[in-house]
Amino acid sequence: MYTLLLALIYLAFISLGLPDSLLGSGWPAIHEDLEVPISYMGIVSMVISGGTIFSSLFADRLTKKLGTRMVTLISVLLTAIALFGFSASSRFWMLIVFAVPYGLGAGAVDAALNNYVALHYKSKHMSWLHCFWGVGTIVSPFIMSYALTNATWNQGYRIVGFIQLGIALLLFMTLPVWKANQNSEAAAQKSIGLIKALKIKGVPCLLIGFFAYCAAEATAMNWASTYFAEVKGLSAERAAQLASLFYIGITAGRFISGFISDKLGDRKMIVFGTCILTCGIISLMIPAPSIVSFIGFVVIGFGCAPIYPCIIHATPNNFGAENSGSIIGIQMASAYIGSTFIPPLFGLLGRWMGFSIMPVYLLLFVVLMITMIELTFRTTKKQLPLRDKNDT
Repeated sequence: MYTLLLALIYLAFISLGLPDSLLGSGWPAIHEDLEVPISYMGIVSMVISGGTIFSSLFADRLTKKLGTRMVTLISVLLTAIALFGFSASSRFWMLIVFAVPYGLGAGAVDAALNNYVALHYKSKHMSWLHCFWGVGTIVSPFIMSYALTNATWNQGYRIVGFIQLGIALLLFMTLPVWKANQNSEAAAQKSIGLIKALKIKGVPCLLIGFFAYCAAEATAMNWASTYFAEVKGLSAERAAQLASLFYIGITAGRFISGFISDKLGDRKMIVFGTCILTCGIISLMIPAPSIVSFIGFVVIGFGCAPIYPCIIHATPNNFGAENSGSIIGIQMASAYIGSTFIPPLFGLLGRWMGFSIMPVYLLLFVVLMITMIELTFRTTKKQLPLRDKNDT
């Protein structure tokens, strides 16, 4: 029962990843078809992320009221509706309208499932969970590339919409499986609210660090295709395919991380990933043939791989299992604030200064991230001396 439940959670995270890479990979064609500036992708992503911020803040309350299984099912259905809406859009304002249900669905399920796995499974499963998110993000750019080659970008969204609907139906048919951890889930946490959570020492630093990481990740994720098109001069179809390089790196990295994260601990994995991520960013600064940039995006993804899941998995250990639901919900909100405002800002700066500024832009947020996360671990180490030694 527990193995089947874990498989369903993995499947749910594939459904989270599927839509995440569609907008970035298809945008070079979408903005031309809808006759809007290239920087308008930031507006769409801001609306999506705005919905995720809202639903993340209320995810803990929703989960306690409906349970993780119902939150997951409803969220996947909402994103399926949004994808079909995107596929039928012929005007820019239509994208904005359907971005709302996608954002609302993504935030709630992200917070609920991350907390569920952090409480009930080991660090390796958190890495593999986000690896399956990466599987979804890898598949989508190829679907979009196929759609751009044989039809239009709308068809790419339609195909992913049908996949999402299929996952929702499977989750519905297997709802009883979620009863495996039902009792422990209800007893493991309490809802402490936003204000009380912010008063816990270490939480503000954690939120800033998580904000900075997700700002860097979302910028690389959303603008990779445009970077290849604008800086390297590739076609929209080719750029859409190469956008998957980041996702290949992050997915492969999370698969490998699952084998070593329990041995090294969350803190060391975060530092290790940051070092690799920095090397990938520096490679983009080197004047070299395009192949170096291609490899650079793989390395950036590989370095990002352990950071997000390890920050999340360390939360119950750093702040207590009873507080994890509320804190992880706020973490998701801070993450989506980063992915809401920072990538659009890069779009504006890119139009003004050129999209070649991406590596410097990314590096600034990586430095902020590792500084704040280290402060979090040092603060909580003083508060919780009995924390797992591997994480110190």
